[in-house]
Amino acid sequence: MGPRNRHHNSKRQKPRAARQHPEFVRAAPVAVEKKPPVVYGKPFVVLEDNQKDTFIYSGGKWVPHTKTIAECREDCQVTELAQKINGMTRYEICSPLA
Repeated sequence: MGPRNRHHNSKRQKPRAARQHPEFVRAAPVAVEKKPPVVYGKPFVVLEDNQKDTFIYSGGKWVPHTKTIAECREDCQVTELAQKINGMTRYEICSPLA
């Protein structure tokens, strides 16, 4: 007698159709408007220290930046970079073009 095939009875059962009851009737799909694509400018590097202060490299030195990383994430593309500088986290930020 040959080996027994254990996989021949593993057919999936088809789900039964839901009754057309008012509770089960699907709502009409909501029309969603697509946002226009955003074009971003050239990326720049920002440092963030432990107190959440941000600095940008300008004129040969790191000067305080006006926005925090949380504010930049609202409208810009923010990417955390792997290397840290003097314990500060580096971020690459792309601002949208007007």
